[in-house]
Formats: sequence, C-alpha cells, structure tokens
Amino acid sequence: MKSILLPTDFSKNSVNAINYAIALFKDVTCDFYLLNVQKASSFISDDMMVMASSATIYQTIIDVSKKSIANLIKKIETKHKNDKHTFHSIVDYDNFIDSINQVTLKKEIDLIVMGTKGATGLEKVIFGSNTVHVMQRCVAPVLAIPDGCLFTNLNRVAFSANYLTLYNIEELRPLKELLSLHDSKLNVLHFDDAEGTGNHRKENKKFLKMHFSDVTYENIDSFSKDPYKTLEEYIHANDIKLIAMMRKKHSFLERLFNKHPEETLAFNIDIPFLVMENTIVV
Repeated sequence: MKSILLPTDFSKNSVNAINYAIALFKDVTCDFYLLNVQKASSFISDDMMVMASSATIYQTIIDVSKKSIANLIKKIETKHKNDKHTFHSIVDYDNFIDSINQVTLKKEIDLIVMGTKGATGLEKVIFGSNTVHVMQRCVAPVLAIPDGCLFTNLNRVAFSANYLTLYNIEELRPLKELLSLHDSKLNVLHFDDAEGTGNHRKENKKFLKMHFSDVTYENIDSFSKDPYKTLEEYIHANDIKLIAMMRKKHSFLERLFNKHPEETLAFNIDIPFLVMENTIVV
C-alpha cells in the first residue's frame, strides 16, 4: 500500500493534480491524504461577518476547510469509483512547509503530489512559490503537476542528472516504481558540471545499468552551455511524459530555481516534474 499526500487549496490546478495522482496510481492500493493548510491571513472579512458569535476565528476556518475537503472527496469517489483507493481529510492551521513535513512523517508518506501553475510570461516563474518551497524543503519525494496536465500514459520518462554525486537505490525508488508500474522507457540525460568533469561517471552508469535493467536504458551525455534550453528541447523532441531529478546541493534543480528572471522565460515545463531527495555526502 502506498501513502500519497495531496496538498490542496481547492483551486483548479490543485484538483487537477489530485485527479492526475488518482489516474497515475489507478492500479495501486493507496491511501490518499488530502491536506488543506490554513493561516489567519486567509480568513477574509466576509467570513468573519457571518461567523457565529460563539465561534472562534480558528474553529470557523477549520470547519469551512473540513467541509470543503469532505465535498471534494465525495466528488472524487463518485467520479473515479476505485476500491483500491481510500481518501482521508486533514486540515491544519500552520506554516505550509511545517505542516506538510509533519503529516509526511506521521503518515509515512511515500510521495507528495501537488499542482503548479507552471511558467508564464506574466508571472516569470517556473513553479508557484509553494511548490518550489516544498521541493526544496520537504522530507519526501515531490511530483509537481503543471496546470492543465492530464494523465494519458507514462511511456517515456527522462532522468536528468550529473556525475557529481553517487546514486542510492532507496532515493531513486519512486522513479523505479513508476517505471515498473507503467512499463516506461527511461532516458537518462546527464549534465556534467561547468568544468565537464564528472567524479562518479563510471560508478553511476554501472549503478543505473544494474538497478534499471528491467527498463529500456538510454544514456545521453550533454555538455551544453545552456542545459535549460537543451532539456526543454529534448523533452519536446522525445515526447517525454515526466522529468525526474535529484534534489541536492549544487544540483541542476538548484541551478534551475536560481536562474535570473529573464532566463526563466525560455524554460517552460509542461509535463510532471519528479524531485527526489539525495542524502549521500561525498
């Protein structure tokens, strides 16, 4: 059984991410935890005006959220009708990241799936700030679903990496499980460091060949000076359905999030984005 955390603010893109997760794991026995995190600033004056005199602001916020999640779960269960899936409601009044990490540890969450608006010329951001913070600070793998992205298949998956850090099968387990579940082809796109020197080239290639022998393995070395553009072009040229990366210091992911705003406009991710933790220090 898998435990999946689904943060939601009841927006269209967060509900879309929930539907994507349900379709992605339709053949897997899952506990889905729908989490809504509230804070005092989100409680608007109109709500306060209709609040019963004996109620506290806190309790009113929680009650409204609980009712919204209950309604959402009812709609989901009616739409999907999957006996393998069980849905749970969690409402918290806390810091967003702290709440996610607390629930993740308490419920032994395997994967966090959440929606993101993606990159647009107006916003000049790749992901919404909440998604970025979760990716950077969460204690579980994160799968970000772009707004409007619907699950069709997972035929081709790309894993973007470098040779600077050794891999660990436990850290890559979310990727391996998805590949096995959907009989996906894996394309490994390696980005070396700025000097083009990889410290663990042989070890990582051997590791991937050994642990991912049950999928089609394709290694593509790229020494591009503009890896963002290279990755974007590769995704679209090869009909990639999901891109996976490791989260670690000096990683491609970190460089991606620290780009200058004008560079961000050239990079548009419109497919799901899986971020996995890397804890090995070398």
